[in-house]
Amino acid sequence: MLEIWGRANSANVKKVLWACEELAVPHLRHEAGGAFGVVDTEAYRAMNPNGLVPVVRAGDLVLWESNTIVRWLAAEYPDGGLWIADAGARAAAEKWMDWSLSLAQPFRDVVFGLLRTAPEKRDHAAIERGRATCAGLWAIADRALGEQRYFSGDRFGIADIALGPIYYVWNGLDVEKPATPSLTRWMGELQSRPAWAKVVAIGLS
Repeated sequence: MLEIWGRANSANVKKVLWACEELAVPHLRHEAGGAFGVVDTEAYRAMNPNGLVPVVRAGDLVLWESNTIVRWLAAEYPDGGLWIADAGARAAAEKWMDWSLSLAQPFRDVVFGLLRTAPEKRDHAAIERGRATCAGLWAIADRALGEQRYFSGDRFGIADIALGPIYYVWNGLDVEKPATPSLTRWMGELQSRPAWAKVVAIGLS
């Protein structure tokens, strides 16, 4: 059985859990990261020297990096509906998975600043810089969704799994946001999927 290490409310862990739900992949999750610790243990670092979540293990295969894991799951279970056989169409979806990494640092500045830092210790300048950068990046994504139904193309897929949990957190933050009607439409479609309520919409990261 596939084993997954990571806390359920991590946006990156949610990607993997969401893919597993969509593909009906049996799995066992071990709590790790945040208040659960584990990631600094010798055994965990042997699997992932970065000390981050998620990590998955399937037999002798150990993988880290959430987007890589989602890609692998789609390829490992090609009949599950996430695999894109056409190389060009697959690359067009995967570019959004890689693009999502541009959100990582500014998004972290906002989330850690607002959700994990006491009000009196917050770096408001860093939070505002992160917010402005994220807002600009989401505007790019919104324009793209004005031209296609999903980040993965004309049907739901791996790129939507990569971006959905991040946008869920962003959407729930009490910060100024630009109007993004196409992202709002897209999120409505994601919310109609049973796996969204089960593994994504369970609280902010």
